[in-house]
Amino acid sequence: MLLHLNAKHPEPRKIAQAVTALERGSVIAYPTDSVYGLGCDLLSKQGIEALYRMKGMRSDQLLSFVCPDLSDIARYAIVGDAAYRVMRRLLPGPYTFILPATKEVPRTLRMKRKTVGVRIPSHPVTLALTSALGRPIVSTSASLDGEFLIDPREIEERFRELALVLDAEGVGLTPSTVIDLSGDEPVLVREGAGPVDFL
Repeated sequence: MLLHLNAKHPEPRKIAQAVTALERGSVIAYPTDSVYGLGCDLLSKQGIEALYRMKGMRSDQLLSFVCPDLSDIARYAIVGDAAYRVMRRLLPGPYTFILPATKEVPRTLRMKRKTVGVRIPSHPVTLALTSALGRPIVSTSASLDGEFLIDPREIEERFRELALVLDAEGVGLTPSTVIDLSGDEPVLVREGAGPVDFL
């Protein structure tokens, strides 16, 4: 189901509708400052399994967390001083940061990995959604076979299991820049929407 939202001032009633879907264990599509994301509630094993199934991902592929703010990230990732300085400068923004995971990360997502990818997109709909949910949304890009889908109707058609597609303007066309901050030095994993001249 397509749900149109005001991109600058998302309607609280519609955000609440999306949060209800997430809390039920459903997967939704939502806009970010990079590309559309597919996401579910961090605490929903059912949602996480559906996300992997819909994308045809291997169980060892990393999903990222979309968090409402920097303080929330510290619950799920170990953030050293150097990493914090980088993130404070660039977030909210079109970046995914790889950090060491804490024990708060559900086991289904930690598996053999000791790291987690975290994002705070600067799209008002995403920020309203994560704030209203009160915990991270487990997320991956709305893509199939390397193709990023940008049309909400096409996303709805291609991913039949979605409970909701939040249709709002201001979505980017390029995936996020991925930077690994889990070691001593920042490492560029994927160059995307965010500039990397600071590296």
